[in-house]
Amino acid sequence: MSQDIAIAADLVADSRQVLAKHARSFKWASVFLPSNAQDDAAVVYAFCRLVDDLADEAPSTSVARTDLGRARAELMGTVARRPLIEAFVSLCETRNMPLGAAVSLLDGVESDLEDVCMEDDRELLRYCYQVAGTVGLMMCGVLGVTDPAAIAPAIDLGIAMQLTNISRDVREDAERGRTYLPADRLRAAGTTPKALTDGNPDRVAVATVTHDLLDMADIYYRSGRDGLRFIPWRARFAITVASAVYRAIGTQLRRAGSDPWKGRTIVGSAGKAWATLGALFSFASPNVQGWTALRPHRGSLHRRLDGLPGTATAEVAS
Repeated sequence: MSQDIAIAADLVADSRQVLAKHARSFKWASVFLPSNAQDDAAVVYAFCRLVDDLADEAPSTSVARTDLGRARAELMGTVARRPLIEAFVSLCETRNMPLGAAVSLLDGVESDLEDVCMEDDRELLRYCYQVAGTVGLMMCGVLGVTDPAAIAPAIDLGIAMQLTNISRDVREDAERGRTYLPADRLRAAGTTPKALTDGNPDRVAVATVTHDLLDMADIYYRSGRDGLRFIPWRARFAITVASAVYRAIGTQLRRAGSDPWKGRTIVGSAGKAWATLGALFSFASPNVQGWTALRPHRGSLHRRLDGLPGTATAEVAS
């Protein structure tokens, strides 16, 4: 028993180190979580990071597919599990986290193994759900959220954050042969995905599309904000901060003309402190505190997610 506890403590410590190293924005917000939720959130993040690393750090696409297939088999229990995946599956069972969300995450990450070119908003939003909306579902379990009305906003907050990530990382992704900016939007703006991956796009066109994606993210952030009322109060403030810090990335990118070629957008300590102050005011608002009537979820936000795991249970309006 004591040995199991020591192993678990080591795994949590390792997971916290992974979080601190790779997720500075969320690490900033996670300090406001209750200690047990901090541990669980760190394990969830470490699992998601493991999945990313199996794809991004593999020496070849075939090795990555094999490694992701092994992780999928571990999730399903058909092969022996490594300690981190065992801990993650235990969390799924004890925290009522849908294992299907993790499987969908694997699907999204596996789709990155080949050259990526998103044709339209539907492809983009489905991908954002797979790699980030699913994390919103997982976090509902970590934070003890049980109201079904919280599911759709949790998915939307994850999608919003992923849209922010994509907008920030346009240049780096293009250098890897990945174009997440929708091809139809790029063509309408006057450039192409090939020009993007070749490194010589019309920067004004790219900035136009990036700006539009940040506007789209804002719509999903607003929906995600409607679900904050369902989170226990202390964790609610932590997620309010995380949302504000991530949204600040988009704000800063807009100030740079929404041009990813000007360099990677980073929100420093002062920016995070300012975003945290703004989160404090947002946290005190009647909507976040649940003192006003809950607005119906906009069904149009999930219309392109039809058939994906977890979205069928989200309460949406037509």
